[in-house]
Amino acid sequence: MTNKLHLVGLLALGVLTACSSVDEREIAGGGFDYLAETPGQIMAVPEGMDSPQFSDTYKLPDIGENAPRNTMGKDLSVLSPALVLPLVTGSHIEEGKKGATIWFDQVDDSQALDTTIWNSLIAFLEAQGIGVTEFDKESQRLVSDWMTIDESLDAKWYSWSNSERTVGQRFEFNLELKPHGRTAALTVDLLDYKEKKTLDSTVITQSKDERRNEVEILNRVIEHYEYEIRLADAKRIRQIRQGLAMELGFDEDGEAAYVVDAGYDIAWPRFLLVLRKLGFDVKDYDKSTGLLFAKFNGVDGGWWDSMWSDDELQLKLDNEDYRFKIGSVGNKTSVTLLDNESKPFPVNKVSELYPVFSKTMSTEDLDI
Repeated sequence: MTNKLHLVGLLALGVLTACSSVDEREIAGGGFDYLAETPGQIMAVPEGMDSPQFSDTYKLPDIGENAPRNTMGKDLSVLSPALVLPLVTGSHIEEGKKGATIWFDQVDDSQALDTTIWNSLIAFLEAQGIGVTEFDKESQRLVSDWMTIDESLDAKWYSWSNSERTVGQRFEFNLELKPHGRTAALTVDLLDYKEKKTLDSTVITQSKDERRNEVEILNRVIEHYEYEIRLADAKRIRQIRQGLAMELGFDEDGEAAYVVDAGYDIAWPRFLLVLRKLGFDVKDYDKSTGLLFAKFNGVDGGWWDSMWSDDELQLKLDNEDYRFKIGSVGNKTSVTLLDNESKPFPVNKVSELYPVFSKTMSTEDLDI
């Protein structure tokens, strides 16, 4: 019985909600009789009488110079402030700034930061079926075509809304790139606005809250950007864990090396896994220069016997320090073996160790 009453209550609430329009959900509940009231007057004290002590405890603060004087009653929106959500790694906002702006820091060196941001924004617009009317990479500016929201068609199932309201908006996106190119601010400005509350009503061309519209679209762009990063990370992890082909070749300096059939950002973490699997203790590395410093400790005999059946495939190295130089060779990656004085291994030694490195590099789902 209790469950039935609860369901009836929810249905009744849904019917009441359906009767409320978009405008009604933005204004305070109750009446607005206070608008007809005359502001109170200061008490007049007759001459010769003592003035009572007045308290300022409940005195309202004075409004600012630029505050709207006529925004009262039904014209006053009670919606919570719109906030920019810095969901992307390395993103942040400036406290106190009122504009719809977010700052991004470079976290991926595979391409320029501004290119990454523009590509993500354009991909978002394409996914939403929104065109681009202007795009100038030189001036870091993009203007979108009309974005139309039809609430009579796109209402959520839980909204119980029968609104016929349609909203069309055009936005301008501007990118401010710092001189070093590793930090950029994306700002959104509302250019044009068209709203019809019903199919037969006249068009409204002024938004009640431009910043809310700007922040809403900016947050959707940020959400898409963050989704693309997660998707790329998942793809990259899969590539790192899968087996990679490797062959004998040369690095960019002409030294004998192993050439991995993968880009630098995939081959680098993959080779770290290979080294640890082969019994190397990686002590230090610098990805920007491609240098790895490791000590060979040998591999446990039980693991080695289960991994290889041929004694000739054992790494014939002394238990001492070695270095490895990783570099790009076109769309592939070279691995150069060095001794502890950074002298390249001779060709015959590189060839001798190749079968072990090659087989470990090609192992699927390499685990440590």
